Amino acid sequence: MRLCDHISEINKKDEKALSVFLTAGFPEAKNFSDLAISILDSGADLLELGIPFSDPLADGPVIQNSSLIALENKVNIKKVFEYTSAIKQKADKPIVLMGYANPIVHYGVENFFSDALNAGANGVIIPDVPIDEYDSFYGCGSKGLDTIMLTTPYSTEERIQKADELSSGFIYCVSVYGTTGERVNFSEETIEVLSKTKSIIKKNKMLIGFGISSAESIKSIAPVCDGVIVGSAVIKRLFEYREDKNLSKVTSYISSLKEACIKS
Repeated sequence: MRLCDHISEINKKDEKALSVFLTAGFPEAKNFSDLAISILDSGADLLELGIPFSDPLADGPVIQNSSLIALENKVNIKKVFEYTSAIKQKADKPIVLMGYANPIVHYGVENFFSDALNAGANGVIIPDVPIDEYDSFYGCGSKGLDTIMLTTPYSTEERIQKADELSSGFIYCVSVYGTTGERVNFSEETIEVLSKTKSIIKKNKMLIGFGISSAESIKSIAPVCDGVIVGSAVIKRLFEYREDKNLSKVTSYISSLKEACIKS
């Protein structure tokens, strides 16, 4: 099932899709696949696996630090594919790979897309590949993978329409200015911008990311999206509960987020 169809099935049940971001290989390389499966079993509808990189420009300090630890754990693109394959053997929910152009180009763009598809990935998010370079980058062999473009509060109507045209799966709508990280709430101005973006998108579903960390924040933006992406808040809790080997506090947190998506 393609990402758009998966999200549509969730929305038909009057639910918002919950996408959870994990840095591949964090906090530990050895048991990461088990962690990912636990997150999916706890209520995540899809998983976004971050490929560790030393200069993740869109990410705030929490995800940056997790990426550095994953790199220290010797996690590279090949290892991310191994995780993807292992997770897919035990869970049938979609996996989206999120990475930056530099390591992908070093790996070989065409090889990357081919190996990602063979590993079982459903889509890719590469935030530093601009719309203007879409054809030259994704034209190297991304067929079979959903390619997810981003919009921001700065995006013009024309850029949003172009992102919608080029994307498949969903649009990643960045909710606020700046990098990833938890925020207390969303202003009326932010909600208005998100609502306008949603009205422009015609082809794809729209998932909102950046700043979402609680049931309250999900409920506040639920009317203007098809789903939410939670990243920094999950990684922060993994830092806090690294000694909690059964990860019960993290999985309970995921369950509370999904409950908010159902009750929205």
